[in-house]
This record gives sequence, structure tokens and C-alpha cells, in this order.
Amino acid sequence: MISRLLKEKILQRMEDEKVLIFFGPRQVGKTTLLKSIQKEIDKSTVWWNGDEPDIRNQLQDASSRLLDEFIGNNDLLIIDEAQRIENIGLILKLIKDNIPDVKVIATGSSSFDLANKINEPLTGRKWEFFLYPLSTEEMINEHGLLDESRLLKHRLVYGYYPEVVTSKGQEAEILNQLASSYLYKDILTWEQIQKPAKLEKLVQALAFQVGQQVSINEVAQTAGLDFHTVSRYIDLLEKAYIIFQLQPFSRNLKNEIKKSRKIYFYDNGIRNAVINQFNGFDLRQDKGALWENYLMSERKKFLDYHNQRKLTYFWRNHAQQEIDYLEEANAEIEAFEFKWNPNAKAKFSKSFTNEYQPKVTRIIHQDNYLDFIRS
Repeated sequence: MISRLLKEKILQRMEDEKVLIFFGPRQVGKTTLLKSIQKEIDKSTVWWNGDEPDIRNQLQDASSRLLDEFIGNNDLLIIDEAQRIENIGLILKLIKDNIPDVKVIATGSSSFDLANKINEPLTGRKWEFFLYPLSTEEMINEHGLLDESRLLKHRLVYGYYPEVVTSKGQEAEILNQLASSYLYKDILTWEQIQKPAKLEKLVQALAFQVGQQVSINEVAQTAGLDFHTVSRYIDLLEKAYIIFQLQPFSRNLKNEIKKSRKIYFYDNGIRNAVINQFNGFDLRQDKGALWENYLMSERKKFLDYHNQRKLTYFWRNHAQQEIDYLEEANAEIEAFEFKWNPNAKAKFSKSFTNEYQPKVTRIIHQDNYLDFIRS
């Protein structure tokens, strides 16, 4: 098993009283990680899988007494795919308040509020974590910097889902299966979407606009949906951990764009599966989009896993001047441009730099990207 950065964080919280909840897309290795953790701790364990209909039925309207009977004499309760269980927040609260001797870990492949689950009762009583697809950092730890660097173009096309990484020669087949079988499962289950084909068409439209400002009106027209439905579907796709958004930076300049967004996929491979394009990186017309999506997802993993809390944005004005990515922390701004070619030129807008005085302005390319995604 490839060692995950999140493992030590979870182990450090195993002996306190709080509920542990960790989220992440389907098939990124949450269950595998839990089994690895279970082997390292001395606790008798009961597993509940929210994908199992009988588990969902038994837990519906369960009292604390019945929950106690279900748990029995076990010290550890693991609830996998907990988002599938009605009122999971209240169930976790009942266990926490009435069965204090059991440690609880719950996982979710979508946000609990995707199905109007109640998460608020656990305020102050939980630790939350997020498990991403494998990261560049984890793979460097697994087989070394040289080997992983050689695989960069491969990762830009096929991404970092664990089964994809460990199944050489079957990458496209596995990604197509993931995209068709798992990608929309929670959304279609809980939201009762009547036209899933249009949802897929919307995701394809978003995939083609990676790295660009997304026009809701434009993607709505492409998908054959109205503006409000598209906005709702984008929110659902984000809660199902398929995409994430980047908002515009706007403070002082009058001509700054204030109402827009950029959308990225958590994994390059899933993005390419959505549009069914697995041709080699050197043959691609969308090198810039693949490069930007990769850098954004890897940077997001790094900041999260290493507890670096930063506000993130892009910047653009009505004169078409733009900066790909900004980070803000402690009232300091760092600005980044993404270019695959190390020789490509990039200018940082003087109106931006004069107004905001960024601490750092850097171009990230294939020769220096490791510093960006690991520090």
C-alpha cells in the first residue's frame, strides 16, 4: 500500500474523544486507509457501510439504546460512506453523547449536506480531514524523486487515482469506469436529477473550460439547461468532490472582475475521462489546461495536508490582464503564472503589482514546479 500523508494525522487523533470524519471523492482510498489504521491500533472494531441497504434501514430513526446494541463491546466504530445514511449527524451525536467509550470514524464521498444531512450537532466535537487522490509528494515518498519526475507527462494525462497509478496499461479503462460508475452516484441518488445526460454534458463543458473564466450562461447553453439549474449543479458537483472553484481577487481597482470563477477538477485523469481524451501529452492541444489543473490540484493537496491556511484567488480586469493564481496570508500576497514551457514569457500586470505590492511574483514551469507543489 502506498503510504498516505493523512495517516499520521488520523493516528494522532485516535486517543482523544472527538469523532473523526474524513471526506474525499469515491475510490481515492478511504477504506484502504482505514484498514491500514485499524491494523496499527489495538481496538476491537465494528464496520458499518452506508452503501449497504440493510445498514441504512437499521439506522433509520435508531435510538441511542439500539445504537449501543449494534456497537456491542467494540472499542472502534467505522462508518464508511456515511453520507448515504439519513440524519448521520444526529446519529453521530447520539453515539458521542451516550456511548462515550467508543471511538468513531466516519467517511464521506460527498459533503454530508449534499443530502441535507445534519452536521451541526457535532460542532466542537469532531476533527475533519480530506483525502485526495494520491499526491506527487506521496508518490515521491513511495519511489523517489527521479522516477516520479519521469512520470510527469503520464500523470498530466491519467492523474493520481490509486487504482490508476497501480494498474499500468489499464489507466484509460479504469478512469472510464470511474467516470461512468462512481462520479455522479451521490448526486443522482440524493438529488433525484431527472436528466443525468445533461449533467454529464455540463461536466464536459466545464472540463473544456479548465483554466478559463467560466461563463454560466455559456455552459448553460452548451448543456441545454437554464442558468439557475447550472448554478445548482455546479454546487452539487463541488459537494461531491468532482470539481473545486477559484474565486476572483478584487479589492481596490475599479476595473477588476468581481463576479466570475475558475473551475478545476480534483484529478486530471477524471477530467480527461469526462471528455474521453487520453492521447499523449505531447500531442495535446490542451497542454496549458492540463498543466494548470495539475498544479492547482497538487497545490491544494499540499496546503491542506501541511495545514497551511491561505486564501486563494485568480485576478483579472476588464482590460484582459490576468494572473493565474494568488495566495494571501498574513496580509501578504503571492502571485503565480503557470507556463509549461520554461522559456515562455509572462508579464505581471503593473496595475496589479503597483496597487497590491505582492511579496512574490513567480512563473511556474516544468523545471521548477516541484518547489511550488511541495513548499
